[in-house]
Amino acid sequence: MTAIIPLSELRARIDDIDRQILQLINQRANCAIEVARTKQAEGETGSFYRPDREAQVLRRIKELNPGPLSDNAAAHLFREVMSACLALEKPLEVAYLGPAGTFTQQATFKHFGHAVKDIPVPTIHEIFQAVETGHCQFGVVPVENSTEGVIAHTLDRFIDSPLQICGEVEIRVHQNLLGKMDSLIGISEVFSHQQSLAQCRQWLNTYLPGVPFTAVSSNSEAARLASLDHGKAAIAGLVAAELYDLNIIEKNIEDEANNTTRFIIIGAQQPVSTGADKTSILVSTGNQAGALHRILGPFAEYGISMVHIESRPSRQGLWDYVFFIDIEGHKDDSDVAKALQVLQNNVKLLKILGSYPKAVI
Repeated sequence: MTAIIPLSELRARIDDIDRQILQLINQRANCAIEVARTKQAEGETGSFYRPDREAQVLRRIKELNPGPLSDNAAAHLFREVMSACLALEKPLEVAYLGPAGTFTQQATFKHFGHAVKDIPVPTIHEIFQAVETGHCQFGVVPVENSTEGVIAHTLDRFIDSPLQICGEVEIRVHQNLLGKMDSLIGISEVFSHQQSLAQCRQWLNTYLPGVPFTAVSSNSEAARLASLDHGKAAIAGLVAAELYDLNIIEKNIEDEANNTTRFIIIGAQQPVSTGADKTSILVSTGNQAGALHRILGPFAEYGISMVHIESRPSRQGLWDYVFFIDIEGHKDDSDVAKALQVLQNNVKLLKILGSYPKAVI
């Protein structure tokens, strides 16, 4: 039979381990400061944040993790350590779809850690503008939901934007009905972002038939509006309930159990290959027969896996479309580079939107 260790001894062990952890974290922080000094001495300017390097570190942590912490829990801890170390130079300024309490803010913290300076911006268009003009180093925008598909505003903005996709992050989205009331009785209107309303359509029609649903700029704005009127409710995340002092009337009302939103990181950086990357491209063929075949052919020829394809009006002419395509691999990988070169010769326009590490956590 295993002897029971006295509680006082266990607590003493924990205190000692905590001292060692703190000492090692500060040693790591000093190394990060030296890295920044070396880069400055070598003439490297701009943000010292490297999405490719951080993805490699987090993957390595997951590979080395012996447990009992889960791999994702270990990676989350190191994400915050890395975020705090990077902030010793200067906190990253990251624009997100605000106000505070949105899923985009959650995605920002998940990808960059909590030591960044998160800047709420009212629209996707203005997030692009904030990064294009240099007011923020990076932006976080939603691009795709597993239930409702792509976010058209994000894709359309890439047609004219010079920005690159630097990374991606996924958020498991739980929608909640919030309000000042305690039950469904007496709800006269429900506010939420149009995507969230769509993700909860069946639940709303079943449990709130006849109640009007109003789309607003964000879930957090919906929560704010619900906080002003005892007859109004909002669909939003739990963070918004805390921010606006709302009751959680019903939890997890999304129609699909695995409802997930993918966000992308936009900026000026072009990450190097990490061995586990995606490349996003924009292709225009003009209104020609066999156009889609000419797009897909090079990827099949070189064994490149296509993750996603979406068409959008080009706004250049009637029935003229552009295709947004995600493929496996980095643009500098040999087979990907060959496929893209063949594709370049087959289409009217090929724009590489970015090669970036796959989401790690």
